[in-house]
Amino acid sequence: MNVYMDHEASRPVDPLVLEAMMPYFSEKFGNPASFHKLGFEAQRAMKTARGQVASLIDAQESEIIFTSSATESNNLGLIGAARRHRKRGNRIVVSGIEHISVLNVCKELGREGFEIKYVPVDSEGIIELDRLSELVNDETVLVSVMVANGEIGTIQPVKEVAEVAHQHGALFHTDATAAAGQISLDVSTMEIDLMTLSSNDLYGPRGTGCLYVRTGLRLKPLMIGGGQEAGMRSGSENIPGIVGMGKAAELAKETLLAEATRLTRLRDRLIRGMMESVPDSYLNGHRKQRLPNNVNMRFSYIEGESLILSLDQLGIQVSSGSACTAKTLEPSHVLLSLGLKHEEAHGSLVFTLGKGNNEGDVEYVIQHMPGVVRKLRAMSPLTPEELR
Repeated sequence: MNVYMDHEASRPVDPLVLEAMMPYFSEKFGNPASFHKLGFEAQRAMKTARGQVASLIDAQESEIIFTSSATESNNLGLIGAARRHRKRGNRIVVSGIEHISVLNVCKELGREGFEIKYVPVDSEGIIELDRLSELVNDETVLVSVMVANGEIGTIQPVKEVAEVAHQHGALFHTDATAAAGQISLDVSTMEIDLMTLSSNDLYGPRGTGCLYVRTGLRLKPLMIGGGQEAGMRSGSENIPGIVGMGKAAELAKETLLAEATRLTRLRDRLIRGMMESVPDSYLNGHRKQRLPNNVNMRFSYIEGESLILSLDQLGIQVSSGSACTAKTLEPSHVLLSLGLKHEEAHGSLVFTLGKGNNEGDVEYVIQHMPGVVRKLRAMSPLTPEELR
């Protein structure tokens, strides 16, 4: 049996998405800059996709800028906004649990002279709004807080964060990569200026992402060239990828409520089953204010990597709360931000459910987790006698 529960790392391309993309690899190969039939065909395909993505977040078609990935979108959103609006201030405020593609961008901006301030989160991963209000001042040019954290699943009070930013005239950027397609997003209601999205996280192709840019807001481009994407992202557009992202966004909107309900039921059963059957197991992140597909568990006296390898032998694919698999011995910065000790962070696993998962998958995991944990604990000198 094979049970894939690592959808935060990668999702398969939906067959309907692949079907929509295929013609643009062959007979519909035109460049949208070309002034002829094939070029016009590519233009129409891009327009359709832009509208599909915009509809997912209740934006306008013209506010969608296609990029190569969520990482590029975060770079364009943060660097482009900070450099363009530097005259009004040099402070940037971000949460301490942002994706590394946001945190490393902030480090780079710090080297350019921007003052970077990090907002802490509480033990469940919710941003501390009082501390945010203290850090955001009239010198703040940009605030960036993700909609939801893909590792611990915690959903942030994004509208409240945006209100704090706007009270001081700062722009608000949010990385919605983990949240899009799982919870409803409305850029107007949430008062968002810039939003990052990823194609693959919607069951679309890799190599495509987008940045929502509120009407009237200008950014300093990172890619200089022919002026594609409203001059914000030059380079010949990846038409198959854009078509795929558009179709994926359309499908995500159509199935959002039903799929969120289904995944929430599976998520809660998985949490309950593991906590009832595995002693000294704990849930990381907020119990209710979390993504429908996310289960982040920690198991005392074990390292996550050992669990991953043991589960993989049983056909269960998950990821670790530790970043050791990324060739570093440091545990996850997200888990440490919750106040966990290094050994607690190292003993965490992330289960992210998806379209292909069902009740049988969840029961299979619940059935095998106690034995795997017991076996690994028996090999650890730190395990108390009663847990061996």
